Amino acid sequence: MENKTTVSQIALKYGLYLGLVFIIISMIIEFMNLDMKTQQNLGYINYAIALVAIILAHKAFKENGDGFMTIGQGLGIGTLVSLISGVISAIFTYVYIKFVDDSILAKIKDMQIEEMEKRGMSDAEIEQAMKIAGMFTSAEMMIVWIIVGMLFVGFIISLIVSLFTKKVNPNFEL
Repeated sequence: MENKTTVSQIALKYGLYLGLVFIIISMIIEFMNLDMKTQQNLGYINYAIALVAIILAHKAFKENGDGFMTIGQGLGIGTLVSLISGVISAIFTYVYIKFVDDSILAKIKDMQIEEMEKRGMSDAEIEQAMKIAGMFTSAEMMIVWIIVGMLFVGFIISLIVSLFTKKVNPNFEL
């Protein structure tokens, strides 16, 4: 009986790699001491890196398996890669904010206020909005936002990529 590579094996491997890359990028961006808007824009690089990781995971699954991959397997691999990397990133972010430097929360708050002022909101409206926003900008809520965000984006990327990277086994095609 041969050992067949599984979706979860590939997803775990590439999810760990992607999570570590996200941590390294986060630290580089943080050490560059850029303003929040620039940091946010550079954060979009993570989507491109996630795309590459999912493509590489699909390739590894096919190379280490029977050479075939369904859309469902591709979707599963990419979504799990995203979930695992999101959990790693979320834990790192939580520890960093909670125990190393919580100034990022203040920077986020300042950026939100600046955006509301640009939209012409009154001080009272800004104060009310910030009370609500405060419930969603804690270290604990960052965990939720990172995981949910990575899962959502990863699912979408995986779905699209799987359409192109699938390789259906002709013996099982209906």
